[in-house]
Amino acid sequence: MTATTAEPEVVVVAPTAYWTRSRKAGVIYLVLGLIAIVFWGILSKHGEAARFASGTESSGSSVPIPSKVGAIVAGAVVMACGAALLTERLGRRFALWSGIALAALVIAFLSWQVSGNTMPLGSSANLTVQAALPLILGALAGVLCERSGVINVAIEGQFLTGAFLGAFFGTVAMSAWFGLVAAIIGGGLVASLLAVLAIRYQVEQVVLGVVINLLMLGLTSFLYQQVMQPDAASFNAVPAFATWKIPVLWRIPIIGPALFDQNVIVYITIVLVVAVHVGLFHTRWGLRTRSVGEHPTAADTVGIRVLAVRYRNVIVAGMIAGVGGAFFTVGSHLDFSKNMTVGKGFIALAALIFGRWSPIGATLAALLFGFTDQLQSYLSLTGSSVPSQFLAMLPYAVTILAVAGLVGRVRAPAADGKPYVKG
Repeated sequence: MTATTAEPEVVVVAPTAYWTRSRKAGVIYLVLGLIAIVFWGILSKHGEAARFASGTESSGSSVPIPSKVGAIVAGAVVMACGAALLTERLGRRFALWSGIALAALVIAFLSWQVSGNTMPLGSSANLTVQAALPLILGALAGVLCERSGVINVAIEGQFLTGAFLGAFFGTVAMSAWFGLVAAIIGGGLVASLLAVLAIRYQVEQVVLGVVINLLMLGLTSFLYQQVMQPDAASFNAVPAFATWKIPVLWRIPIIGPALFDQNVIVYITIVLVVAVHVGLFHTRWGLRTRSVGEHPTAADTVGIRVLAVRYRNVIVAGMIAGVGGAFFTVGSHLDFSKNMTVGKGFIALAALIFGRWSPIGATLAALLFGFTDQLQSYLSLTGSSVPSQFLAMLPYAVTILAVAGLVGRVRAPAADGKPYVKG
């Protein structure tokens, strides 16, 4: 009788890639920090202090930061965060270290560029919110759609429709509220077209979104030329919303006036961000929405009506984007003009990706774009040494870098863009 011995089981372990997201970001921050120290600090010709005022005026009390010292110290902080991410032992909290590094990089850049001037932080915060608001609403619309499994590239078309109808009906009814309601309905109608073609007829969703954008651009431009332009006083004299101050909160330095001394669309946006976040991650509706976007077949087997969930969420998303469109006209007290949204719907999509399909993350990404947008406007007025062409590119360059480099590898919902056919 011979004994048999079982061969030992061989376990193959896949090699771990050395250049992880943390290490790549660490190298980037090391390079950026070194640039800040050398070029914005040591070699800088700006010797005067940069001043920062907490209010909305440059003439008020301000805090001075020595230009070279501020750039060198902030650059050193950026390099320290990069080193922490590069080691990975200290850099496991990627978001924390990246946030500190980005904030320090902004301080270094401002210490260099604001030298000899005073930057009113209250005005900057207000302008940041104004620039980011439609992006936040567009990104929320994208979150609802893509978490449900439908790609919404048509945000730009929903913006244009909302802006046009808000201006037209707001002027005709002489009521900003009426214009807001019309914009919401218009965004919902465009989203209904997207939903029917994408869900019922299974049209390729990215191409469909581009076609809807072109359709709405052409339609609103035609109606503007034929109806609004000949008689602007009757059809394009946009009324304004009243400004509401929230007691006590509006007095908070810097962020108080920016968030709590605004019109109703700002407050609607704040409520929507909270509601969508809580709804997606803490309610039964959110669980069903995410299951439909990740694995619709499994959701169907437990009784979830996949197509109904998608229809409902896409239309609600369009209504939210309609609010964003209304902000361009009745929300900002501006008359409608052709293509006035200038691609903001696509930037909202970038914010959605940067924010990893999360309402809070997308909001922070939109605020980042809004900050860079207002920053290039401020620096161009103060006679910045940076060429104006580069300043104009700054918001878009930051968006591209954020999406392509700093976010790392992201994963959309598994069923995003995939039509569901019930077996």
